[in-house]
Amino acid sequence: MTITHLITHSGGFHADELLSSAVLTRLFPEAQLKRSRDQLWVTPAPDKIIYDVGGLYDVEAQIFDHHQRPGPLRNDGQPFSSFGLIWAHYGRDYLVKMNFPAEEIEVVHAKFDLEFVLPIDLLDNGAIQLSVAGPLANLTLPTLLESLRPVFDDTSPTADEDAFFVALPIVVRFIEAILCKFVAEARALGIVQEAIDKAGKSQILELPAGMPYRSVLDNAKADHILFVIHPRGDDWTLNGIKLSNHTFDQRADLPSAWAGLTDSKLEDVTGVKGAKFCHNALFIAVASTREAILEMANIAVQDVGQSRLA
Repeated sequence: MTITHLITHSGGFHADELLSSAVLTRLFPEAQLKRSRDQLWVTPAPDKIIYDVGGLYDVEAQIFDHHQRPGPLRNDGQPFSSFGLIWAHYGRDYLVKMNFPAEEIEVVHAKFDLEFVLPIDLLDNGAIQLSVAGPLANLTLPTLLESLRPVFDDTSPTADEDAFFVALPIVVRFIEAILCKFVAEARALGIVQEAIDKAGKSQILELPAGMPYRSVLDNAKADHILFVIHPRGDDWTLNGIKLSNHTFDQRADLPSAWAGLTDSKLEDVTGVKGAKFCHNALFIAVASTREAILEMANIAVQDVGQSRLA
């Protein structure tokens, strides 16, 4: 049976049904997306997928709500939102539809579920609070998406509907970008590992381009590597290595004397012709040539050694 309608609730929207809609509209582009609480629409039928409304979770009937008691739970006992249910049952088909490599489907599906879907599920069910994000709470994706809802005194009868369909393509782009990033990380693994092997005992890792590398360094237990260099456009960059994705703390900082300097001032302090820029926070520097950035990297390594001996 062809899916002709995708049904979710009307009124104010949240991240879970918006994200579910992004997945389902890609899978069933010819289906009409209908927002309603009318019993006629939220009654299961073979040509409908119903989500975040209807009071049932029944895969065979193609209805995926989580508001009923008891609500659907993951194998580990954590609650599903409609997004988690839709991703669990349609996520792999979505990845196939988006032409992700077959050998990456399971890995990407699981990674996206853990890092992106699960937090949405927990937040929508009140299992975690936005306060865990601290001062960044207003910058979380659910909060930003809900900021697209109409203001309280917008009296237009189509305000909620209009706002939902403005938000939907934004959500589609977020999902696609995040998933593409996951696959790109997988492509980078072999390249970074080869560079680590080539570096040997050197404390400088040279890559052919900017790419994700920290997790590979951690998995390879290449703790001796302190800095990474790679080309960026016409220039080369020298980068510190963050201790995690959630901190600016690094294995080692660039020399403090370089902070905030550019061009001739940086050349004077480093003694390197072609030195162009060093960030105030000492996590990146730029030079015009590979030779110049290598020289700066070696100076940075020596500076770390001297600092640790002091």
